[in-house]
Amino acid sequence: MLSHLTPDNTPQMVNVAEKQVTKRLARARAVVAVGEEILQCLEESGGKEIHTKKGAVFQTAVLAGIMAAKKTGDLIPLCHPLPLEHCQIDISVNEAREIVIDCTASITAKTGVEMEALTGASVAALTVYDMCKALSHDMVIREVRLMEKRGGKSDVVRE
Repeated sequence: MLSHLTPDNTPQMVNVAEKQVTKRLARARAVVAVGEEILQCLEESGGKEIHTKKGAVFQTAVLAGIMAAKKTGDLIPLCHPLPLEHCQIDISVNEAREIVIDCTASITAKTGVEMEALTGASVAALTVYDMCKALSHDMVIREVRLMEKRGGKSDVVRE
């Protein structure tokens, strides 16, 4: 049975009242494949940032991702609103010349922060798309997935 459903299949928020408070951490990743126009802009700036008429793309994506992670409880139905203790967005370019966005969120609480990390990575990727679409629509957001989860019942680590 899914924890978000009652025995008669009515949606419910999971009751975490009896759970133990533990240190929770989650890291999610989004990958944005971009075309040559965007890669050229990135290379022209030394590979650290893309500048468009809207501003610095990666800096804006970092802010958007953190803001989104903090608002996850407002965006995802039945998700507990959580006061994140830490949220960090890291953006890099991998060997395949794709933009890789990692969002790491942590809290000491009765419930995990997987959804916060996934939301942060997703919104950061959407922000990259929004800010770069004037350069090219040749972009694909893919591989939004949980990479690491620590604390609670079980741990997950992927690379």
